Order: sequence, then structure tokens, then C-alpha cells
Amino acid sequence: MNRRTGLKAICLWLVFWGLVIPATGQGVRKPVWAGQFYESDPSRLSRQLEVWLDAAELKPVSGRVVGLIVPHAGYVYSARVAAVGYRLVRNLEVETVVIIGPSHQLAFEGCSIYLRGGFETPLGVAEVDETLARELARYSGFGYIPEAHDREHSVEVQVPFIQKVFPRARIVPVVMGNQTEMTIQALAGALVRATKGKKVLVVASTDLSHFLGRAQANERDRKTIELIQNLDLKSLSRQVERHENIMCGGGPVLTLLHYARRMGQARVAALAYSDSAAAGGPGDRVVGYLSAAVYLETAQTGLDLTPEEKRELLALARLAIETYLATGKIPAYQPTSPRLETKAGAFVTLKQNHQLRGCIGFAEPLFPLWETVAQAAVLAATEDPRFPPLRKSELPGLQIEISVLGPLQPVSDVSEIKVGRHGLVIKEGQRSGLLLPQVATELGWDRQTFLREVCRKAGLPENAWKNSKGLFKFEAIVFQE
Repeated sequence: MNRRTGLKAICLWLVFWGLVIPATGQGVRKPVWAGQFYESDPSRLSRQLEVWLDAAELKPVSGRVVGLIVPHAGYVYSARVAAVGYRLVRNLEVETVVIIGPSHQLAFEGCSIYLRGGFETPLGVAEVDETLARELARYSGFGYIPEAHDREHSVEVQVPFIQKVFPRARIVPVVMGNQTEMTIQALAGALVRATKGKKVLVVASTDLSHFLGRAQANERDRKTIELIQNLDLKSLSRQVERHENIMCGGGPVLTLLHYARRMGQARVAALAYSDSAAAGGPGDRVVGYLSAAVYLETAQTGLDLTPEEKRELLALARLAIETYLATGKIPAYQPTSPRLETKAGAFVTLKQNHQLRGCIGFAEPLFPLWETVAQAAVLAATEDPRFPPLRKSELPGLQIEISVLGPLQPVSDVSEIKVGRHGLVIKEGQRSGLLLPQVATELGWDRQTFLREVCRKAGLPENAWKNSKGLFKFEAIVFQE
């Protein structure tokens, strides 16, 4: 693909639709492609997104997801692929989504960052995170170019998905012009600095090869996906710089990959692939679509915790509860072992006279292990809805148990589940339930009972596990005072 073709290509649907009236000015950008790339009726759009998300296969990864690679064609062609990526992050705690899309309409250097206002869609207005947008502009040196956003679809089509998956999140829309190494590195470095300490997801918006025969397109896309998964940034950069027909959003993808690499041990998981012919488009002019997760690999489970590290975590859990009951605050803490800085999921279980008094935790590795334990301990003591808040008078007889969780692994056959070794998670739509490995052992459950009970925990029919795509097992290290 030469440069001129790359700037004009608008991913299949623009072959079928004419020009539209551009949005003007900064503030609230009106939807441009509603009714063309995606449904304009709010109820129908909302229902379509729900159907695609619920039908998408959930494919967990063993780490913290920091970004997605998703397509930006008309929903009839690419929404099912995009939904697989958005389904994965549906339950993450995300405050801001940075959307990086390539410019299809305007040739310019650098990036245009939408600094204030919001993006309107039929689902409402997604507000811009003005603070993060300003920081990203300051660190990168890029500003706001109105024409870059006026008719650009690569960012707009992501917004309804984001509104559905993260209804309270804000956005930072970024349109990338000429996809040079200098622009990519500047934006990636700015992202690292601007997002530090924030709950941010970066979305790289791209389609893969354009308008090739289906067999040729699928083979070229396979090679591109392999380069992305292997984090072969040199080869990808070389092909993007040469304007080869591999993907229109190579610059946004490279930005996300460089950003992730600077954040930690980056990995990429390809989640779904398809092409426009699969949705009824012509077979001789195919566009490829990829959904992939970019994540930071974490330690498997912390299963090699030393006795000293276990004692430190138990002492921290007690300290956190005592301090919170006295002051209403979680104490500042600096762990003695660097391994306790590793992000990991964990649950804290409280008992009085060997009877449950509270149990809350985090299944995903959202925080360093020491922080996960401190927060879970306080929540178990004060926020478990099954029990009244813990009183100071109960502290002397309080028993504390900690479960450090390993990664969630999809269950393909229930015979894989080993009672006493595996915990269970089931996720269906907005409902989810988790049972720790020791629960089945303590209550004398067999595998079938364990499966039924995790469904009940999620508020699902007790046999929902039989047809569920969201059933997972995990291992845990369990220790107590």
C-alpha cells in the first residue's frame, strides 16, 4: 500500500458510504458515523453491544492487561472481533481509556490529542479526561488539530464499546498522523509518564491488510499477528515505515507495544481474528480484523513465598485491620521483601472461634501483593455484607487466613478440576462468583457440588456451568496465623 492509498483507505465501509458532514470545533464532538459504521438508535445499539459482548469467548491472560488492539471497521464486519477484546477487560477497574487511531483523512506530522469536552454517541457523551489529556500533550509535545478529528472514524467507533464496558470511564482520543518512529516513541514515552499511578487502558485502533484476495489477506495477516505476538518491533516498524499493506494503524499498535515494554514484562495474546468476507463482504477485496490483549506478565502465584514472607503478610493484615479500626485509614507500609511488590490477587478470610467472620479479596492481580492483602483485610473486617463490621473487642480472638491466587485458567473439561487443589470462578455477563480451593475441602463437597455452589455464588442457575464459556479454575497458596 503506498502512502496516498494508506491515507485514503477507510476500511471497507467507506467504499460503500459517501462523505459526511464534518464535526467542527473542540468541546463535545458530535457523532459522525452513527447510522453508517454503527447503529444510530440508542436502544438498538445498546442491545447489539450486549449481544456481541455476551457471545464473545472470554480468554483470560496471566497478567495485568494494559492495552487492547481492536478493529475499527463498520460493526457489521468487525464488532464480533472487537467484542472479544472488550469482553476480556469488562471487569477491570479502568478510570480512563486512551484511544489511539490512525488518521485516514488528513496527512500531518505528530498526533492530535482531544484536550477537552467529550465524544457524543447515541449512548450519550463520553467525557474527556482533561487532566490526563493535558499531561499527555505536555510530555509528548503534541497538541490539538481540529481537522484530524472532524471525520476520523478509527477513534469514534471505539467509543460505544467503551461506554458499554466502562460506563463511568473517561477517554483521551488521540489521532496519529504520519506514523514515524519519532512520533511513535514520543507518544509511547508520554503515555508512560502521564499514566503512572492511574487506572488506564490504552486502545490501539487498527484493521489489518486491506483489499487483498482472501487467501492472500489471511496469510499476510497471519504473519503480521505473529510479529505482534513475538513483539518483533523492528520488523513491524520497518514494514510500517515502508507503508506495506499489513495494517492501517501500525503506528498506534507500535505505540502500545513500546508503552507496554517500558511498563514491565510485556506479552501479547491474540484473542480473535476474522475478515470482512466472513461477514458477507466480497472475497476479492478483504479487510482483516484482529483483537489482541497486551498485558504485563506477573509471577504465576507467589507459590514460592518463604515462611518469613508469609508471616510478614499475616502481620500486615492484622496491622491494617487494627489501624483502620483505630483511625479509619490503611497504614502506609514498605515491605521488607521485594517479592511482595509483585502484583497478585489474594483473599483474606477472618474467623472467630473457627467460624467465618468475613472474607473479601481481589481475583485479579491489580495491586502489589502487600497492598492487596492490606486492602482485602480491611474490607473483610468492615465491608463483608454478610456480617456487621468488626469491633475492636473482637481483635484478640481474630484468626486470619490469606489465600494468594494464581492466574485464572479456562476449564475445557470439568474433569480437570481437582477438589482441594483448584478454586473456581464463573463469569456470565455482569454476574460472577468465586470460591476458594479450601471451601470445597472444608465443607466436604465433591466436584459436582463445587460447580453448583460457584454458580449459586454468582446468582446463576446451579447448572449454568454446563454451558458456560466463563468457567475458570485457579490454584492458591493458603496460610494462616
